[in-house]
Amino acid sequence: MKKVITIIERSVTGFIPDNEYAGWQKKAIEALKLLDSGQGVGSDFLGWINLPSGTSAELIGRIKDICKDWQKDIELVVIIGIGGSYLGAKAVIEALSHSFSSLLPAAGPQIVFAGQNISEDYLAELEDLMKTRSVACVVISKSGTTTEPAIAFRLVKQHILKRYGKEETKRRIVAITDKSRGALRHMADSQGYRSFIIPDNIGGRFSVLTPVGLLPIALAGIDIEDLIAGALYMERITATKDADNPAVQYAALRNALYSKGKKIELLVNYHPKLHYLTEWWKQLFGESEGKDHKGIFPAGVDFTTDLHSMGQYIQDGERHLFETVISIVSTNRSLTIPKDQEDADGLNYLAGKHIDQCNKMAELGTCLAHLDGGVPNLRIEIPSLNAYNMGALLYFFEKACGISGYILGVNPFDQEGVEAYKKNMFALLDKPGFEIEGELLRKRL
Repeated sequence: MKKVITIIERSVTGFIPDNEYAGWQKKAIEALKLLDSGQGVGSDFLGWINLPSGTSAELIGRIKDICKDWQKDIELVVIIGIGGSYLGAKAVIEALSHSFSSLLPAAGPQIVFAGQNISEDYLAELEDLMKTRSVACVVISKSGTTTEPAIAFRLVKQHILKRYGKEETKRRIVAITDKSRGALRHMADSQGYRSFIIPDNIGGRFSVLTPVGLLPIALAGIDIEDLIAGALYMERITATKDADNPAVQYAALRNALYSKGKKIELLVNYHPKLHYLTEWWKQLFGESEGKDHKGIFPAGVDFTTDLHSMGQYIQDGERHLFETVISIVSTNRSLTIPKDQEDADGLNYLAGKHIDQCNKMAELGTCLAHLDGGVPNLRIEIPSLNAYNMGALLYFFEKACGISGYILGVNPFDQEGVEAYKKNMFALLDKPGFEIEGELLRKRL
């Protein structure tokens, strides 16, 4: 069976002595054993580990039923969620859709996102768009009271109710929420919305392979069965307790580099469709590892674009970073550079070459330049950009994140620090029960 993910290690050997790396591999294997045993910290949130193998045909069928229903007359689906409730779906949809799909004739409903910000202009412009399309909505929240998605859902729900009436609103809203608790569960049950469950033992940033990600991805016309098949392949591959496990390799390498003072990891892609994969990855690792004043800071760059903006710093700035490059072996399309009779731009030496060949040489040239500049480079290679490989890549990062967090000595599955800004925001907005905190905060401003 051909490998879906290959970790290329040769570009970090000058930064980590071989005898030290062997020690980090052992730590990673022990962390994997602890993760799979369910005895480590945060073990109440390990439902994602066997999620690909546990996905039922019944769940896939229910998702397909909604896709078929909405295919008839829905032109715009608003996906409402924040953090893990939208980033995974956004990453897959952006990676596997036509780059200019919004400007081409629609083969199905257009997918847009809301609830990931509190921008008045954004939401007002969303209302402008909804007035021109036949609208449905998927709202994703365990509680139903998280401020950003709750505001967006209130606006979208009122638009749908006013425009289509109560009975049709039931058909046009789907809730993905807790099985028995919370405001959104109460709304779904009392208003008759179709709904899916967010499992109690899966945190938001690990939820892309639950209905949280699968329903929006399917509505975008992407084959979720292929996505799950790729994740299932990686579930099996990353269960092995040895140094050939790619999740073990990645977790060991990044922690070894962290021990050498490399505090920032740049996830690098050479394909613009992977921009939102980086955004998903940033939440996955940032929220999982940034605890107890520890953790590698996750950042991202889109090459070759960002070589013209961030390239100078990466090449010659402070040596506290390393790069993890996602390299795609084969493109899905074929396009060569034409010959120009005048050759005013001096590019005829490239005539007849595939554009991807230029991209690959830019990738290799950049790797060598950054290595010469003191920046270690990991390389994660996937055969091509498709649903199967995306499913494998998502699960690979999830498994590596759990292993890496345990090596670091933190709980990778909680996020108490996220609550600090919320409490201050509630107090400043005069939420009932936060009056005293509001007075104290205003004195500081």
